[in-house]
Amino acid sequence: MHSGCGNGSLTLALRQSDSFQVHGLEADPALVEQARSTIRNAGLYGEVSVIQHAEPQLPYVDNSVNLLIADTGSTAQREEILRVLVPNGQALLRQPDGQWQQITKPRPASIDEWSHYLHDASGNAVAHDTVVNSPRHLQWVGSPRWSRHHDRMASMSALVSTNGRMFYIMDEGSRISIQLPSRWKLIARDAFNGVILWKRDITDWQNQLWPLKSGPTHLARRLISADHEVYSVLSNDGPLEALDAATGKTLRTYEGSAATEEVILSNGILFTVSRKGPGERDSYAPANGRVGDQAKVGQEFFWNEEPRVIMAFEAATGKQLWARQTRISPLTLAADQHRVYYHDGESLTALDPQSGNLVWASEPVTRRRQFTFNFGPRLVVWQDVVLYAGGDGKMISVDSASGKQLWESDHPNSGYQSPQDLMVVDGLVWCAPTTSGKDTGVFTGRDPRSGAVKKEFAPDVDTYWFHHRCYIAKATDNFLIPSRTGVEFVDFEKEHWDIHHWVRGGCLYGVMPCNGLTYTPPHNCACYPEAKLYGFNALAPTAPTRPIPGQIPEEGRLTTGPAWQEPLAAIADFDGNDDWPTFRHDEKRSGTSRQEVPAKVQPLWKLTLGGRLTSPVIAKDLTYVARSDAHT
Repeated sequence: MHSGCGNGSLTLALRQSDSFQVHGLEADPALVEQARSTIRNAGLYGEVSVIQHAEPQLPYVDNSVNLLIADTGSTAQREEILRVLVPNGQALLRQPDGQWQQITKPRPASIDEWSHYLHDASGNAVAHDTVVNSPRHLQWVGSPRWSRHHDRMASMSALVSTNGRMFYIMDEGSRISIQLPSRWKLIARDAFNGVILWKRDITDWQNQLWPLKSGPTHLARRLISADHEVYSVLSNDGPLEALDAATGKTLRTYEGSAATEEVILSNGILFTVSRKGPGERDSYAPANGRVGDQAKVGQEFFWNEEPRVIMAFEAATGKQLWARQTRISPLTLAADQHRVYYHDGESLTALDPQSGNLVWASEPVTRRRQFTFNFGPRLVVWQDVVLYAGGDGKMISVDSASGKQLWESDHPNSGYQSPQDLMVVDGLVWCAPTTSGKDTGVFTGRDPRSGAVKKEFAPDVDTYWFHHRCYIAKATDNFLIPSRTGVEFVDFEKEHWDIHHWVRGGCLYGVMPCNGLTYTPPHNCACYPEAKLYGFNALAPTAPTRPIPGQIPEEGRLTTGPAWQEPLAAIADFDGNDDWPTFRHDEKRSGTSRQEVPAKVQPLWKLTLGGRLTSPVIAKDLTYVARSDAHT
């Protein structure tokens, strides 16, 4: 952002690449027009834009500006500048003597990151973020507005965030028809303002005709991030790659990691799970062109229990430390600073992270007979215990040092056509029956070491419950965040449910609470269509920094143009036969015309303008269309 941008020459120069969006503020209306002309002549208006602004309050939401340059004449005060800067954002302020003062806004300790599908390598999907709260504001809205299809493969497979950026895997194929080819991408955005930073092609991924509510859940485990690097596969059978988080360029490839299915990062070591044979889903083809196929997939496609290879790599160098062939249940790979843990289909197992040697194997634990691809058992490492739930209505706790079982209890159904919930928040293991609208929703908090029930409470709201959304719940240090109908913020201290039926997470993945925000990816849900949010949304809690006055004075608000006070042309002769002057044709929104149109039509002319275009309107033999992103 450039405050006091003058003629726009410096403002224009600030756009160094496609990942930059530049906004200029200028009090002088003549300079505003001059700056706009300069930018338009360079063909960059939209990516760079200027408005007239002379108020001390900057026209931005909190935490939205990466770099602020305040030139001579800016009226913004230091406190206001810090308000709009993103965490770790910088401001350059020109001083009266011509020197520049630099200000950096520190990242507050009260917000957290989300580096893995299940928050971090522990498998505990809980953010240590005390700013995330019930949504009250939109921080930013991104595209696409919809996922590709409700009844087929979810359009977003993975989402993580570190160091002020967010990274996700998205199918950008046409929303017109799911039959059209996929265009899978690994995409980076700024986490606080949503600006797209870079994209990388993914050459092969899951068949887009894979049916709804069928996963594959472990796709979310193919992407993780750290401060300056992103780790992902860029094809279904590809190796793990390390990418520069700022540019998306490949820094290194981890040799021997082909067909990586899952990856976690702990204490500088990457632990991967790779298959050595064909994937279980490679043979899938839609049956008879039907919309569904859920039953077919549920009966024919599930974890084959064949051995995989767990490998350990030095993240910084790519050096392989060890490899171990073993059965490993989907989603169960986890680690702490002492050991690597997983479920081998029969027992819980712990390995030494440096050597891969076996440390212990527990007594056999029970589990669901088959693991379909919309499911995966849950394994959570918390302090000195390992918690496990295998989808058969039970959960256990074992000592992380020895594997000795500490206790066993019931584990109610949660989620819907998804893994089940198992989270440790505020020192308690939480779960609740939330799958069906008829379930009680009673949250139970147990001591992780003894299994003793320490807290239990039912929903305190009388509302309509649907089935839980098709993904797992998440949490922060202050809230449990299920999605029984939309998204609910459950304050376990006050035993209060704050419901938001108008918010949805993305199918398969869900929501991501971090950076003081709640991120909700695009969905294709038809519930609450007149109230629900669409697109990629970052939702913020109540922000006390920008109180809106009850009344805004009219003086100074009207901006006049060159035709101000010129008489309007007569419109009495408009009969509507040949024109289409507004989106739905007329003030009745009829969407119809009395003009006769031949059955066979021929193109008369074609003009390519580029960019996103508005719907055209036609009046007095002229067609009007605007380029939305270019403001023209």
